[in-house]
Amino acid sequence: MSKKTPHINLLNEELGFGKTVLMPGDPLRAKFIAENYFDDPVLVNNVRGVNGYTGFYKGTKVSVMASGMGMPSMGIYSWELYKYFGVQNIMRIGSAGAINTDVKLRDIVIGMGACTNSNFAAQYDMPGTVCPICDYAMLAAAKANADRLNINTRVGSLFSADTFYDDVYGAVTWQKMGCLAVEMEAAALYWTAMRLGMRALAICTVSDTVYPPYEGLSAEDREKTFTQMMELALETAVELDNLPMLTPRD
Repeated sequence: MSKKTPHINLLNEELGFGKTVLMPGDPLRAKFIAENYFDDPVLVNNVRGVNGYTGFYKGTKVSVMASGMGMPSMGIYSWELYKYFGVQNIMRIGSAGAINTDVKLRDIVIGMGACTNSNFAAQYDMPGTVCPICDYAMLAAAKANADRLNINTRVGSLFSADTFYDDVYGAVTWQKMGCLAVEMEAAALYWTAMRLGMRALAICTVSDTVYPPYEGLSAEDREKTFTQMMELALETAVELDNLPMLTPRD
């Protein structure tokens, strides 16, 4: 097991990463979670300012580290965590823009699958389309915890976009295919987990509406106020610690 990769330098080898890593896009959201929810948080990575922390939540070792923005960044960090640091489960806890008009600001969407306009999966050279889907055990645990905690969630398809600013086709057109919200990382996370035989799930809080009247939250709100999603992810991480250990595929 490596202690150093091109993008992760494990600063505390004895502590390492937990079996589950929560991955917001924003490094400041990772810092907020570590400081407000972890017992004894320790900085375990700070390469490129993408800080990662390991601590304990209700006695379970859990880590949080940012993924940065976009599928290439998510693909790099998730691959290295799964392949070289013993991480079993990665849970994206990000922001998203509501596409479906029934999805409102601050709603929580759990991504069962991720439609995308990305060419990320071309690297696998498959004779068809590889559908990026989450791990069912993680999905079931998250939904059960949401119900137990009385947190209203929507389960369905995300749209993982390769572009934030679109010249021609806006993300809102994906509502025709049943997508609930648009974000930029889930598909790459799901494909990477599928390729390596590991587990992944994306849980997103709606920070903007892509349909009129185009509501949106501030950067500070996205950093510090998505507490329901954070608590749901942490409660789910406790349960995931009991899942069987996996070995990443070659």
